[in-house]
Amino acid sequence: MEFSYVNHTQIHFGKGQIASIKNSINTKDKVLFIYGGGSIKKNGVYQEVVDALADHAWVEFSGVEPNPTMETLDKAVALAKQEGVNFILAVGGGSVIDGSKYVAAASLYDGAGWDILEGKHSPQSALPIGAILTLPATGSESNPAAVITRAATQEKLSFYNPIVRPTFAVLDAHVMKTLPERQLANGLVDAWVHVCEQYITYPTGAMVQDGYAETLLKNLLVLAKDYDNRDNDAWRENLMWTANQALNGLISVGVPQDWATHMIGHEFTARYGVDHARSLTLVQPSLLRHQIEAKRGKLEQMGKNVFGFAESDKLAEQTIDAIEHFYQSLNLETRFSPEGEDRSTSINNLMAQIEAHGLTAIGENQALGLKEIREILEDVIV
Repeated sequence: MEFSYVNHTQIHFGKGQIASIKNSINTKDKVLFIYGGGSIKKNGVYQEVVDALADHAWVEFSGVEPNPTMETLDKAVALAKQEGVNFILAVGGGSVIDGSKYVAAASLYDGAGWDILEGKHSPQSALPIGAILTLPATGSESNPAAVITRAATQEKLSFYNPIVRPTFAVLDAHVMKTLPERQLANGLVDAWVHVCEQYITYPTGAMVQDGYAETLLKNLLVLAKDYDNRDNDAWRENLMWTANQALNGLISVGVPQDWATHMIGHEFTARYGVDHARSLTLVQPSLLRHQIEAKRGKLEQMGKNVFGFAESDKLAEQTIDAIEHFYQSLNLETRFSPEGEDRSTSINNLMAQIEAHGLTAIGENQALGLKEIREILEDVIV
């Protein structure tokens, strides 16, 4: 275990914390307030932000969609440059925050913003970002990663750069009260798979990372079992904080990471518009079964320490079945049936995208090549 770890995002957690942003953003800064489809105007968050920015100069940009697109975000970049803003305030879920990271970096770059996603440009500076989280799922509010879609070419790519980690994040679980049930379930399983990608690899003896990951997974199991009682502050607060901790970088330091489920899942979202979280539940059980021997040690550990199973010869298999049942209990699918397209066409289309994006050696051991990914897709797509 050798690593350097820092997370400079200041967290303001709890009811009424949106007001704290007035002290977190310098009054000399001109703010670009970025949000999504307008739900924040219905639940009162928009007005809370406006009140908190009373002493600041600001402009707004709305319309950032789920799975934010380069095409939309480039309009925000143009506005940021035109208005000379020097602070980005992202108000929304992971999509808005990811999109704001793109805007923050692209606003200080003269070339095409997509260069950042393709690795042609590595930003050395970005506008500072603050985040007000309205949907717990991605942990984007305190990490340096973003995933962006290019609608014209049906590509979904990611970038990771410390300069776009938010300087502060407001986590007020009260704003979750008006979220649709679909988004709550998505957030819960998104956090679950984030932990799994950093945990279900191979044993390394990292007691802190393993123990914390197992605690987060058990939290999510409890929240899922208590899903019918989700309309209370404690349930919402625990989901919001668990989802943050799942991907703020702590449980990944010094240990191997997988992320193959995400890489394959992104292709389902880019081509078929599948919700991000639901693309993960489609892929993960089949991927785990395909890679069961390489992952057997951690799957057995998870079975005992998270699900409470007794030792057995089929403990790894039992654990994968339990993960799949967990998704199904929340009404999320683990198989994909394309509409208006036959099975072989879907597999070939996805494989063409996967090959074009260079996903020829993925997973913690780089053991998943085109042959192995095709075998996984043949199990996923029915």
